[in-house]
Formats: sequence, structure tokens, C-alpha cells
Amino acid sequence: MLRRGPLTSADLGDFQNFTPSLSRPVRSRTQMQPADAHFEPHEHAWVQLAYCDQGLIQVTAMEPQGHTSFVVPPWRAVWIPANTLHAVTMLENAHLRTVYMHASATPAGWTQARALVVSPLLREVIQALEDMQPGPREDALMLLTLQEISDAAPHHLAIRLPQDKRLRALCDAVLRDLARQATLAEWASHIGASERTIARLFRDELGTSYLQWRQQAVLAHALPLLARSMPVGQVAQACGYSSDSAFAAMFKAAMGHTPSQFQAWQA
Repeated sequence: MLRRGPLTSADLGDFQNFTPSLSRPVRSRTQMQPADAHFEPHEHAWVQLAYCDQGLIQVTAMEPQGHTSFVVPPWRAVWIPANTLHAVTMLENAHLRTVYMHASATPAGWTQARALVVSPLLREVIQALEDMQPGPREDALMLLTLQEISDAAPHHLAIRLPQDKRLRALCDAVLRDLARQATLAEWASHIGASERTIARLFRDELGTSYLQWRQQAVLAHALPLLARSMPVGQVAQACGYSSDSAFAAMFKAAMGHTPSQFQAWQA
């Protein structure tokens, strides 16, 4: 596995070429990265938007309130605040496009990492910014990029991991065996806690229910399998679904596309 980090002097030099400033608050760069390439946890003083128009990446943000893992297909992006420790892994060969933004461009209230829907316009503007020279056209594109990002629809494609030891043990057990169809009461019994206590911890620590959290875990597990052309039926079974149609309906409701459409785009 190719691993990068802590950042080398070459990496830092490359970053400096794209470092945003008050005069050029938005910079865009592109890289081809092979499957399993990995940027070790690092942080920087600017905001980052991680997005790939081909492939599949995983971004893990290590924030004070806990770790959040995002599995990012081509029509989604992850917004990472300035000075946030984060790691990036290529789950498949990826054409990675990264937007760096000056911290002053942070929209009000955006204090945590989040997944966003990449609109067709935002996709084109990000590409147009690459290798752009300073001037009126770049100024206009930078303003449009910031506007499109701030207006982008949020997408709840994330697995948050709790700090409470009991809830973390349960979440880790679920992630190890997503094919198991167990109730919250059964998982709670597995770690010696009551269903009521675990339901409260999900709500208080993660702001979600167990079923909503598990669906995010299922999607994160399913996307790489689908990207590798595994038959939809086998992916459904690996995620604990006895019915292909039920899995496909869940996937489309959450992602806006069917599993087969996702696979066609990866081909």
C-alpha cells in the first residue's frame, strides 16, 4: 500500500504551490491516485474540499467530538474545516480533485466536516479553476465556486464513531458483521447494556438512531463492493439484505441512484 504521511518536504512544497490566500482564496488541483494510496492523518491552515470525478475515496475527519468516516463516490464531496486532522484513502483508482480555500471563506456555522452533493455546475467550475492564472476570469470562478459550495445540498453519507466505550464497542461489532440482522436489543445485550441506554447514547452522542447509523454503515460497506463489480445480489447479502429489491430501494433512496447505475458509472 502506498502511504503518504506525515507529509514529506515534496508534499509540502506541492501544497505551497496551491496554498490559498486572501488575494486568491480558492485553488484547485487534480491528481491520479491508485487504489489503496493513503494520506496519513494531517492538517493544514486552509479549508479543503475533497472530491473525485472518477473512483471512490474515503475521508476520515478526526474532530474533538469524535471521528467521522465518509465514503465518497463521484457525485459527492467532503468539506473539511481548517486545522482539522484528517486522512484520505483511495478505495479504488481515483481521479482526485481537491479544492483549497482560505479559512476566511468558511460559511457561517460550518465548524465540522460534512458531505455535500456536487452539482454539475460545481463540477465544471472546479475543473475550470485548475491551472488558472490570476485575473478577472479566475476571480469570477473563485466567487462562483464559493457560492456553489455554500449552496450545495448536504448529504448524510458518513459513519460517526462515538467516544463512549460501550457505544463504540457496539458500533465496532456491527461494522465487523454488517450481514448480521440483529435488533438493537440483541446488540446491546452483546455488550452488557440495556437497549434503552444504547438508544440514548446513539441519540446523545451521534445525533441519530441505531437504524439510521447502521444504514450509513451499510452504504459505506456497499459502495466499494459495487465499485469492484460485485453482483448486486451478493452485495445485498453482504449487507444483511435477503431481498435484492429491498437493498436497491434503500440505496436509491439514500444515494439518488440505483446500484446498477452506480456500477455503470464506475465501468
